Amino acid sequence: MPRSVDVARMAGVSQKTVSRVFNDEPYVSVEVRRRVLEAAEALGYRLNNAARALASGRTRSIGVVTLGTALYGPVSLLMGIERAARNTGYAIRVVNTVEGDPAGAAGAVDSLLDQGVDGIVISEPIDEGPASTRVDVPVLVLGAPPSFAAPRVVTAGVSSDLMARVATEHLLDLGHATVHHVAGPQRWYAARDRLEGWRAALAARGLDQPPVVEGDWSAASGYAAGRELAADPVVTAVFAANDDMAIGVIRALLEAGRRVPDDVSVVGFDDIPLSAFVTPPLTTVRQPFDAVAEEGLNLLVHAIEKPEADPPPAIDQPVDLIVRSSTAPPPPRTTPARGRRTPSSNRGLSR
Repeated sequence: MPRSVDVARMAGVSQKTVSRVFNDEPYVSVEVRRRVLEAAEALGYRLNNAARALASGRTRSIGVVTLGTALYGPVSLLMGIERAARNTGYAIRVVNTVEGDPAGAAGAVDSLLDQGVDGIVISEPIDEGPASTRVDVPVLVLGAPPSFAAPRVVTAGVSSDLMARVATEHLLDLGHATVHHVAGPQRWYAARDRLEGWRAALAARGLDQPPVVEGDWSAASGYAAGRELAADPVVTAVFAANDDMAIGVIRALLEAGRRVPDDVSVVGFDDIPLSAFVTPPLTTVRQPFDAVAEEGLNLLVHAIEKPEADPPPAIDQPVDLIVRSSTAPPPPRTTPARGRRTPSSNRGLSR
């Protein structure tokens, strides 16, 4: 295989200059850099990362701990991490955890440390109970992981509770007396955050909390929740903790003769690709997976390469509410006959 000395000979420069070009060091002219890169391409030369690791004491690799799942959120975040890593010069090593394994995250971290990674991303969405892991490299936290000790911990992202609060406030601003919630499984940190955001939005306006219906992120569980909600005439607005459950809710409401959004408005969470093409198109909160991954990896690389320096300032990610056709003002209240109470007269009360 071609070596750096071969590149130097073809480009007419020293071997040290070749090293400076590939390490992106200063004091190399544009013309010399061009010659070196063209020579390297002609020879098929690739930087020897193993030798570079020995020289620097780093493997230039980042480990990622994430749940092994096909669910949209964790998969999209992992894809965002992999895309963002291309711009950092670090390779990504992924270890998947399995739902229901209390030692999964700790074991995954130990496996990555054994591989000599320079930093670790913990994107573990499920609370598997108490765990303690000592980590001797910087850590990026996306979500709420098991407890651990590390020389530096950085975080990135928009909190799910804030996004859930915006989604709930959208329905209240339309004039709905209250908002019902189809929650995700409460072992998931994100499901808890979205539940808290919904509660906070109602509490800020002095509203009681209707009973929560818990699903499992699937459209089928949303459908089951929707059948329960459709039977209650008081329900005019529903916030579901993800788009799949929201789509299931809409299907159940329509089958029960409750029109969306004429009778009941529905908001989802995530903005999956399908959400713009269901009937009606779904109002939802878009998660900035790529932006969060890019910001997080930049913070982690900074912590790896400049451990004594202060981290860069955090980037405020905006909450992106995508308003489509599944939300509208509530239906007009009917005036009950004197001496009689109709379901509409109880609108807005907790059931």
